[in-house]
Amino acid sequence: MRAWRACSFRPGKTPVRYSVTVARRQAPPGSQTSLREANRARVVESLKRHGRLTQIELAGSTGLSPATVSNIVKELTASGLLHTSFTTSSGRRATLVSLARRLGLVAGVHYSSRHLHIAIADTARTIVTQSSLPLPLDHRHDSELDRLALLLGDMMESLGGSLSDLLAVGLALPAPIDPRTGMVSTPGLLRGWEGVDVAESLSIRIGRPVYVDSEANLGGLAEAREGNGRAAASTVFIRVGHTISAGLVVDGDLFRGVNGKAGQIGHVTLDENGPICRCSNRGCLETYAGGPALLSLFPPSEGMHRLGDLLQAAEAGDGSARRVIADAGRHIGIAAASLCNLFDPELIVVGGELGQAGEILMAPMRHSLERTALPSADGLPEIVGASFGEWAETRGAIAIALDHVTVLDAGAGLEGAPASGPLPGAASLPITA
Repeated sequence: MRAWRACSFRPGKTPVRYSVTVARRQAPPGSQTSLREANRARVVESLKRHGRLTQIELAGSTGLSPATVSNIVKELTASGLLHTSFTTSSGRRATLVSLARRLGLVAGVHYSSRHLHIAIADTARTIVTQSSLPLPLDHRHDSELDRLALLLGDMMESLGGSLSDLLAVGLALPAPIDPRTGMVSTPGLLRGWEGVDVAESLSIRIGRPVYVDSEANLGGLAEAREGNGRAAASTVFIRVGHTISAGLVVDGDLFRGVNGKAGQIGHVTLDENGPICRCSNRGCLETYAGGPALLSLFPPSEGMHRLGDLLQAAEAGDGSARRVIADAGRHIGIAAASLCNLFDPELIVVGGELGQAGEILMAPMRHSLERTALPSADGLPEIVGASFGEWAETRGAIAIALDHVTVLDAGAGLEGAPASGPLPGAASLPITA
């Protein structure tokens, strides 16, 4: 037996709590019932992974026949687990399927070097509220996690709920994370956060499950699953901002490496006699193309204190600003060529704050890639901008949170849902993004 508590919300009315107890029987392996449950689970997992899909896309992603998918969608929609609407695909009317919004909410959090982004979404990945604020350069985990707990509580309260209504939280950090320990895997890359199990530390503060990964990995996950990399079998997401890193995605899944350090191209050596890097090596890509290196090229009188200042000047036509960004693109392209020779991706997506420079950055990247990467019969990987801009990593954090939420059989709610208290009525929540 499993009890599922929820709450119906009506604007201006007192929330009405109700409780449903669902009996679950384990079907014998190999039975028709067991096969049907397995097929339903494949449909639900595919929707968790990809968000909204047409029934034809669901059939392709699950390997089930269109007729089987249609029957499962009808069954789970009737039970309230799925939501359907109509769209047009290839000029024909199609049924668009997603998880029902009433199933609950998850949060995505992104700590970059200089900013904090927070978004709360339903299980269909629709953002219902979001917030962003600047951070000091050398922020520490203790004070920032305390503040995050308060912010999450305030945001949930504005939606008519509380922290206990969150199913899970995903969190992106600007450093590689060891998947075995949940800690920053390389000393010196994120001082103030080292030696700390960040997921456990935040989970203690808010009482909800938390999952942590690097910002490049989660930005890459968002772009590969629902952004510009969705149609590619393998993608590299290069995040360029105060720091430089990359996320490697194959068939929608991250490749992290043993210690979580895969994709750290910001610390590829361009000149072994070059400047000292924060990682203690010399001549790393970050010492030539990272935010601090670019800003240091301007005298204080020019007011280039943040990358936003550099981008604004370049957009206004400032020749020096455009040249600095183009030179950074040339250096990043050289490192990207080495990554292509090793990883051989189909697509390169460029994100992060400096990625907003567009072709000023990406055109020199392509030129360096053409000069230094090994050619193939299919040509070199295409280089495109990120589809979610500065929110890519936050959307990836939402995705990793949803990956860890297990949807039970139809009508039984979500495993990990709070044992008491309301699930906010998402149908009446304001949509802000």
